[in-house]
Amino acid sequence: MRREGGPTNLEHRDDSPVGISILPERKPFLLRIDPGVLEGVQRWANDDLRSLNAQIEYLLREALRRAGRASRTPPDGETPTDPDPLTDT
Repeated sequence: MRREGGPTNLEHRDDSPVGISILPERKPFLLRIDPGVLEGVQRWANDDLRSLNAQIEYLLREALRRAGRASRTPPDGETPTDPDPLTDT
């Protein structure tokens, strides 16, 4: 059943070639977090013009990199030597 004025199947048709993904695979993950911490990360994300999810991923990647536990291959579009404009000078 379709809501009145809602999109039709044609509006959501995927024209990309079969088997080719534009975005890297993401795993959903439920996170329990202190409301104050979440609010602070959301403000930081807003300041950096990132989504909350992207900000959390950035913070986790940065923590892994600093601890020497980052994966050997950086995510698409990033290089392992990209400086953090907030902390690197």
